[in-house]
Amino acid sequence: MATRIRLQRHGKKSKAFFHLVVADSRAKRDGKFIEKLGVYNPNTNPATIDINFDSALNWLRTGAETTETARAILSYKGVLYKNHLLNGVKKGALTEADVETKFAAWLAEKDNKINAKKDNLTKSAAQLKADALKAEEAAKEAKAKAIEAKNTPAVEEVAEEITATEENNEEASTEETSAE
Repeated sequence: MATRIRLQRHGKKSKAFFHLVVADSRAKRDGKFIEKLGVYNPNTNPATIDINFDSALNWLRTGAETTETARAILSYKGVLYKNHLLNGVKKGALTEADVETKFAAWLAEKDNKINAKKDNLTKSAAQLKADALKAEEAAKEAKAKAIEAKNTPAVEEVAEEITATEENNEEASTEETSAE
């Protein structure tokens, strides 16, 4: 029986997540499977991948084929690299100790890259929030100045009208007193 490591789609429309499964190559995409290896959620940033490393490595060592996406996921998690190193042991090019040290170094480097990406995402999100706050404050100040500018001449005009009215009243009262 030809086995294949592939993805099984789950979730709702536009919010899909996937199970990484080992299935008979003749089975339907979302149909019967032999073993569930893990979960892949592309909706998060960075994508969440949770797999059973040893089981996936075992299936690769026994000859299971992978789809392109499953191969990319397994490569990202280091399963393919570990398989490559173990094939080097089988050929006599490496020892088990060399494999463990090389894989541990690779895994540490990969973790550093992932953590750097997460830190960069949080910093950029904080920066965007701060920029939006500054833009909002600037817009608020501009609106306040526009309202003040709009209301200030009106106040001066009202004051001038009041002054003109008072002058007219004074003139009228002086005319009345002189007419008497």
